[in-house]
Amino acid sequence: MVGNSSVMANQTLSPRTSKAPNKIVFQVTDGDTQKWNLTLVNAINVIAELGKQNVAIEIVVYGPAIDMLKLESEVAPRVDEVISSGVKVVACGNTMRGLHITAADMLPDIHYTRTGVVYLMKKQKEGYAYIRP
Repeated sequence: MVGNSSVMANQTLSPRTSKAPNKIVFQVTDGDTQKWNLTLVNAINVIAELGKQNVAIEIVVYGPAIDMLKLESEVAPRVDEVISSGVKVVACGNTMRGLHITAADMLPDIHYTRTGVVYLMKKQKEGYAYIRP
């Protein structure tokens, strides 16, 4: 898989159905910092409006946006903030492999999936609202 196979294998997510009454999955594929900030603010606003216990939020990242999950990313503090708020941030392993990025390059507490698009499809089948800022 990506980078150290054993590290990625242990962190690969299989989509699970959430018990939260409101489920949202954001897709971020642009390397544009404004789009990232918009997504992060949207996630925090949803939590503030509905309550942390009433919402399951995931942000799935692939393509050029993957750089925003790197340790040196300018939005790294905000990504950490949403993760601390209970948001799952999921990186696409195919994108990482294609760009020669490993888990060691990424922020801590990021989750991984083999294919971001397939992960999104599964989340939508599970009833997640799909948002692409």
